[in-house]
Amino acid sequence: VQLQASGGGLVQTGGSLRLSCVASGRTFSRNGMGWFRQAPGKEREFVAAISWISNIVDYIDSVKGRFTISRDNARNTMYLQMNSLKPEDTAVYYCAAGSATTSRKSAEYTYWGQGTLVTVSS
Repeated sequence: VQLQASGGGLVQTGGSLRLSCVASGRTFSRNGMGWFRQAPGKEREFVAAISWISNIVDYIDSVKGRFTISRDNARNTMYLQMNSLKPEDTAVYYCAAGSATTSRKSAEYTYWGQGTLVTVSS
């Protein structure tokens, strides 16, 4: 089972990026999926999560109104549209899958991607 995250890069403040997470090896259509991030010198933190039929989403307060999580179960892919990016969004972003529901706890996710770096310049 692999999760491949992509879409990171360098962007200026106020810019946008779209992260993708493609799962292979099994389907996660019945599981929650999520995005976490880890900034330099900080612990990994929850960013957003989505239920298996996309009817429940959850966001950390600092990204509400700017980030949108979505998924395409037919493509076994999850997305994170990030708009109005700020320097404090700079981090390595990790996708995770396999939770029973939407969860903010990293321990409840079984599978993790390798991370994609997002750098927001001021």
